[in-house]
Order: sequence, then C-alpha cells, then structure tokens
Amino acid sequence: MDTWATWTTQGIVAGTGGVMTTEGGPITGDLTVHTTWIDGLAQVTVQHTGATEWYAVEGSPVPAVDEDTGRAVHQAAVEAVKEGGGVTLAFPG
Repeated sequence: MDTWATWTTQGIVAGTGGVMTTEGGPITGDLTVHTTWIDGLAQVTVQHTGATEWYAVEGSPVPAVDEDTGRAVHQAAVEAVKEGGGVTLAFPG
C-alpha cells in the first residue's frame, strides 16, 4: 500500500542565486515549490510560477520516513529558496 502526500507553495521570490535544478541549472525569480512524499522519499520540484515545466531541485529526492518529515522537507525547501544562494537539498537520512 502506497501512502503519499503533496504540498505546493506558490509565489516565492528566490533569493540571489536562486535554486539549483538537475535539468536546468539555477533558476531565479517568482517560483513555485512542489513536494511529493511517497514511500519514504520527498521529491522536491520547482517551476517559474505559472509555467508548465517542473525541475527537480538538485539533491532531490531526500529521505522522509513519514508524512510529517515530508512536510518539514517541503517547508525547509521553501525557506531555502527564499534565501537563495544556488540552493540544493542535503538532508540527513
């Protein structure tokens, strides 16, 4: 049985240096962060708000043993994007 959850936060203005993605390099500007938690992993993606393409944040997916941890990963990613600096994900497993 799969247990899953998702969270989306729109309208985040990325800090200087933006967020590093595996497909597109760094992206900046008005971003949307989306996290899907399933089977103990949190997959974090970003897009320019209103765009159709999603990009995986470098370092994603990360271990998240339960839904609460998945939600915490999402919130940490949102805060990191606000900070900027070429954000990547590095969470202890």
